[in-house]
Amino acid sequence: ISDNKDNLTEHLNAVIERMNSSLTETTKELMDFKQSESKIHVLKIYIFEDAAIPRRKTGCPEKWIRFGSSCYFLREEYKTWDKARESCRARGADLVVINSKEENDFISKLNKQHFWIGLTDRDLEGTWKWVDGSPLTLFWASNQPDDHDGEEDCAEINFEFPGLCNDIPCRLSRPSICEKEQKLCV
Repeated sequence: ISDNKDNLTEHLNAVIERMNSSLTETTKELMDFKQSESKIHVLKIYIFEDAAIPRRKTGCPEKWIRFGSSCYFLREEYKTWDKARESCRARGADLVVINSKEENDFISKLNKQHFWIGLTDRDLEGTWKWVDGSPLTLFWASNQPDDHDGEEDCAEINFEFPGLCNDIPCRLSRPSICEKEQKLCV
């Protein structure tokens, strides 16, 4: 009888241990399921409530032309370099700064006129600087800049020689090209 009692006790303890292990595993699975269910609920709320919110997109204002990450506006009015820059700034922009060959090619195809760009050597003769302080990347026309008569301190895109620039007096009137970064729109 004592051996049977020991065998039954041992068998009963093994069954209790398996049941406890099974209960622990089932409890863990239930907790995982509840967490997943909670995540699914949050996801549903996000998806369905978010559907009512207008999507954001990048873009340029009306009448501006997009290229790369910038927006461009052709100012057809003839103004001096300073007045053209003021006009661009009033639109939250500045005179165009040409940062690459691709941008230069794009600008060159916009119109067949001479346009002001954001480049000057007014601070120090012969040291050309973009209005935003970025490094000078420019394609000058042959024998340019020449500072003819000592008064050519502003730059224009010269469409007689596509993609090339020329220095001219800032007091002359020209159309201009304004540039600003694209904004996130709602």
